[in-house]
Amino acid sequence: MYSARDRVENEPWLTQIERAADRLDLGSEARSVAADLFLSEVPETDRSKSAIAAASLYAGALIAGEERSQSRVADAMDVSRLSVQQHWKPILETAGFRPPSW
Repeated sequence: MYSARDRVENEPWLTQIERAADRLDLGSEARSVAADLFLSEVPETDRSKSAIAAASLYAGALIAGEERSQSRVADAMDVSRLSVQQHWKPILETAGFRPPSW
């Protein structure tokens, strides 16, 4: 769970998620889930935040049924595909979801 303070402190990252979601033409549910996942997993260091934000967006799109490729999400978030690949499953597991096995 996260606080309102977390949302305020991470507003630049939430804005980046929104902009990438616009580029990916994602709906409001995917955006909302991505923001919730990100805020629940915010790392301590700024260096890791872009990867977690991208993986959260990818996972949020999956949950909302608006799947996009890891490459497209990575490009929209300006991170490597490997960053998305390494982080999306642990984010889902921490949130209580069982990631697909594919």
